[in-house]
Amino acid sequence: METAQRVIRRSGLFSRLMSAMAGLYFLLLCYSVLRENMPSRLTSTWPWKLRLLDIQSATTATIGTVGALLARAQYARVVRPVLGYFGRTMADLAPDGQLAWTCHLINGAQDVAVVEEIDYQVRFTRSALSDGAVDIAHWESGRAAIAALASRGLEQHKDFTLHAIGPGRPIPGQGLMLLGWFTERAMREAECVVVRVRVVDRVGDTHERCVNLLKEANRHPRRPDAQLF
Repeated sequence: METAQRVIRRSGLFSRLMSAMAGLYFLLLCYSVLRENMPSRLTSTWPWKLRLLDIQSATTATIGTVGALLARAQYARVVRPVLGYFGRTMADLAPDGQLAWTCHLINGAQDVAVVEEIDYQVRFTRSALSDGAVDIAHWESGRAAIAALASRGLEQHKDFTLHAIGPGRPIPGQGLMLLGWFTERAMREAECVVVRVRVVDRVGDTHERCVNLLKEANRHPRRPDAQLF
């Protein structure tokens, strides 16, 4: 299940709290305007007898918080990561001179992104399923994905590699992160290996991208591909 990049969670302190404050000040402004234009006989009754803010103060507070909210949204667009990926056949990763299909994650933005979580799904080929293989249909850890591939007689660092990527791993702007590689033998067993990467940007927003490591893979490589990066 491959997906485009999306924001799954905004920073509580710098987004939701600021939105709540803007809403609160707007309500105070509406209250102040209504109270100011009421007959004087009503302003002595509950709840209109409460004087919270005058119109000028409420207007200033509303404009200030809305302006801060817009500035925050603009800055969030500037520093948000741009997560993409590419794959190619390489000759210098797998042992014994084997060619391997590799997949890299790239942060095309100018600012750093920090890995918060990484999960995997594994789907096997029809022949592997008929031979008793069991898909990992739900998001699991890298260890579970490696175990699923190993159950088909594949060896980590020999037939494939899923790199150990933990929380806090930075992806610099214009930087690459190698997700994994697969030999021809591994690609005969695995139909797709999907990685869900969640990263946090500088303003605390969490972004998610799901990548199929074997999308458009050359499953019968004969020569390395040209180096793109």
